[in-house]
Amino acid sequence: MTRRRRSLVINGLLLVVVLLGAGVAGYLVFFGSSGNAQSTTSARTAAAANRDVSEVVTASGTVQSSFSAAASFGASGTVTEVNVKVGDPVTKGQQLARLDPTQAQLQVDIAQGNLNAALEKGTGTNALLTAYRQTQLALQQAKDNLAATVLTAPGDGTITSVTGSVGQKVGSGSTSSSSSSSTSSTTAATTASGFVVVTDLKNLVVKANVSETDVSKLKTDQTATVTINAMAGTPVQAKVTTVDLTPTTANNVVQYGVSLALTAPPAELKPGQSASVEITVASASGVLAVPAAAVQTVAGASSVQVLENGAETRKTVEIGVRGDQYVEIKSGLTAGEEVVLPQVSTSGSTNRQQQPGTGQLPGTGGQRNGGGFTGTGR
Repeated sequence: MTRRRRSLVINGLLLVVVLLGAGVAGYLVFFGSSGNAQSTTSARTAAAANRDVSEVVTASGTVQSSFSAAASFGASGTVTEVNVKVGDPVTKGQQLARLDPTQAQLQVDIAQGNLNAALEKGTGTNALLTAYRQTQLALQQAKDNLAATVLTAPGDGTITSVTGSVGQKVGSGSTSSSSSSSTSSTTAATTASGFVVVTDLKNLVVKANVSETDVSKLKTDQTATVTINAMAGTPVQAKVTTVDLTPTTANNVVQYGVSLALTAPPAELKPGQSASVEITVASASGVLAVPAAAVQTVAGASSVQVLENGAETRKTVEIGVRGDQYVEIKSGLTAGEEVVLPQVSTSGSTNRQQQPGTGQLPGTGGQRNGGGFTGTGR
């Protein structure tokens, strides 16, 4: 084959490839784009019906003990006895540890002798009466110091920490404690260290933080559902016991502390576990309601779009309890009326691929559509 013929053959093949490519591109442009352009919008409706409606406030929280106390000796001395170990159950007033009482007992004996001598001198003058009262006070102080050489449990609970040991020299201290009714300023005492820490592991509570926009909706005795994150399949019923009067602010976020008492806590529940909280702040049973997505509220006035005889009409409604999924309708609608839900785009099979980087099908936006109603497609 001559060089000229080979050149003509090659050029012919290139022309065929170019024409085929142009044909495929044209098909994609006209037919592919028209498939995408076949997206339509359909009116979705839902019938107004009687149901239970509830409004909830959500928050995150932590399981805590209702009582925790860090106990320390009220006198100075050398530790001679430690009567408990971590994990031991104790009752209020039970002896936990003891100091050498020798010096404290000697002070009591001396104070008692001084009091006896004052009595022998009598109290006939102001000076004698004053001296007698001073010896009385000194004796009482000496007795209190002797009693402080014995460390007792400040409340019922379980020993969760023992920092001292026999032979250790200690100074006088105090007992700090907290309970579920403590405010945020007092709760810090739970982190205080002591010779022994006693914690109530049976009566556990949940401390949660709610936003400043929701705190006005909360009050004591409201019911709540607590889900322990480590036991997600076992929700626990609870009640609000206290709402803090003062907030905490972190990173310009204002929150208020809320304490919740658990009705029947699981036996394996432990302090420090994280939890999710849903507090029911308003509820209504068997009331007329529509999906929340159907209700529009502007400047305090609420309305819905209603489908009547194939035409859409806007109606003003009075709403009651407003939940995440449903809204109570007090007036303006009757049962069975079809309210129009927000429109979503639908398309053919060419559009059922996920959009890049979204992980969602086109037109869904990844949001709830008014309490799970899928619409009738009318």
